[in-house]
Amino acid sequence: MEKLDNFLLDIVDKTAYLTINRPEKLNALNRATLIELSTILKRLKEDTAVRGIILTGAGEKAFVAGADIAEFNGLSEDKARELAAWGHQEVMDVIYSFPKPVIAAVNGFALGGGLELAMACHLRVASEHAKLGLPEVSLGLIPGYGGTQRLPQLVGRGKALEMIMTGDMVTAEDALAWGLVNHVVPANRLIPTCLMLLEKMYAKSSSAIARAVEVVNTGLADSEKGYHAEINAFGTAFSSPDFKEGVSAFLEKRKPNF
Repeated sequence: MEKLDNFLLDIVDKTAYLTINRPEKLNALNRATLIELSTILKRLKEDTAVRGIILTGAGEKAFVAGADIAEFNGLSEDKARELAAWGHQEVMDVIYSFPKPVIAAVNGFALGGGLELAMACHLRVASEHAKLGLPEVSLGLIPGYGGTQRLPQLVGRGKALEMIMTGDMVTAEDALAWGLVNHVVPANRLIPTCLMLLEKMYAKSSSAIARAVEVVNTGLADSEKGYHAEINAFGTAFSSPDFKEGVSAFLEKRKPNF
């Protein structure tokens, strides 16, 4: 286990267990934490031994209970825009388009920037006691790290606006029913469930998974471009080593070695 300034990083076999380690602040996202996360993501992207990431928060109370509001005090309009743009480009969008599976293990409160961080991940698994919400309107703000865009994609416009305009938290069970999280499990099954999902993906083609993420994201941004992206990626896959191995394994009635 590697202890960093604001994170714990443990790489076991093919999986990177990345824990936001600010439990005394309920793992709130200050700028230093986001900068460090950006650096770690670059490192894990380049590490060929790592096939997937489980992202969670330290302690039993919170995944991430929001942004560090103290850092907002005194920001000008221009500085606030710069902050949001940097967070999008260097962290949230990086996770959203990451070529390796990233699963958020939501172990408690996921509020504001914390929920936005979870929504940027490919999948979300929540413990039974988790609470999720976007309370920014209580501060006279709106979500600034993708919440107004990703939440409607997951739960629909009506539910998204209800969460955003009331600022209310929702339970893990409601989040599951609405499509905000993929699974809800007891706390002691949270990490094992995330690992089970990753191990299913490890048995599949990593290059195909990376292409699937890219094409799905393209289609969500622009549905017409999505179809063209799918056609192109489908064709490109035919020249990949993984395709050759996958077809050979199928014809030889064996498991592929990806």
